[in-house]
Amino acid sequence: MIRIAVLGSTGSIGRQTIEVAQRFPDLVRVVALAANRSVDKLVSQARATGAASVAAADESAARRLREELPAVHVSSGSEGVAALAALDEVDVVVNALVGAAGLRATVTALRSGKRLALANKESLVVAGELVMPLVRSSDALLPVDSEHSAIFQCLEGERRDRVARIWLTASGGPFRGSSREDLAQVTVEQALRHPRWSMGPKITVDSATLMNKGLETIEAHHLFGVPYEHIRVVVHPQSCIHSMVEFADGSVKAHLGATDMRIPIQYAISYPDRWEAPVPPVDFAALGRLDFEEPDRTAFPCLDLALEAGKTGGTMPAVMNAANEVAVAAFLDHRIGFLDIPRVIEGVMARHDPFSAATIEEIESVDSWARSQAEGIL
Repeated sequence: MIRIAVLGSTGSIGRQTIEVAQRFPDLVRVVALAANRSVDKLVSQARATGAASVAAADESAARRLREELPAVHVSSGSEGVAALAALDEVDVVVNALVGAAGLRATVTALRSGKRLALANKESLVVAGELVMPLVRSSDALLPVDSEHSAIFQCLEGERRDRVARIWLTASGGPFRGSSREDLAQVTVEQALRHPRWSMGPKITVDSATLMNKGLETIEAHHLFGVPYEHIRVVVHPQSCIHSMVEFADGSVKAHLGATDMRIPIQYAISYPDRWEAPVPPVDFAALGRLDFEEPDRTAFPCLDLALEAGKTGGTMPAVMNAANEVAVAAFLDHRIGFLDIPRVIEGVMARHDPFSAATIEEIESVDSWARSQAEGIL
């Protein structure tokens, strides 16, 4: 029996993780849940799964949880959420927390010797240099992002020093083919209509700006030890090929499958085993064609801003990520336009003198500074 903690359980990845667990009740049991402040959803999930431990980052939400779940151990604050990753009764930690808030949980899980199923890409974006030395075995960290799960699977049984290039595929989001003039007029509602994936609002906007591909490039650099110049982003609107790995002899391995996040979630939990598919297989005859194109870096400057931050290194990725989180939240709140998102990020990055952070506390201090700077620009 695999016992899992689902951090960020009320979000899209968290809910689908619980679905996977419920499909395999003889193999998986949810023992801990955490979210920010969605009390009603957390209560419902705790009752449905029988989780013995629940945490809410928001203190008032935790108080309500204690009233609703008197038989469940309830903790609060960011420390309480991260502490679930160290529970003795947890085997696998699914970190689906949104944003830089997931970093402490990532570090706690790895230091506690748990398997980390990582959906919180920001952990590696903001502190990859601190996190990766904590990964002490090949199965200690399994990526949940469909792209990184694909790369991980393509690399199984292969020599890492024979990797020539990683190809990260992007759907192109809802605005593929749009000009900057078109993008100046887009609404929040339009940005949230992703053509292929069902995701939370923040990551959906990141997909629309192509920031998500920039974050994933930084994540891939840390996860697989591949230099930035050997990682390429290519737009693949069918989203059937989740990513590809090219080797020194010219061979290319591609991971293909349905556009359903339950597949990589399930693999991260079941590895090295493979359980029955949660979705119907792809009908390649019906699919008909696979298209590829270069991303439009003029219309979508967030991609290059993220790559600049990654190549600069040190604390710059943390600053870029924090500025992006503030800008996306402002866009979702109808405070700024779509094209203001890269403007805010670029402005904050220009004000920062990066350095090599030695502790999580230094990363969190830089994160706080960048958020303050972003709000000032807004």
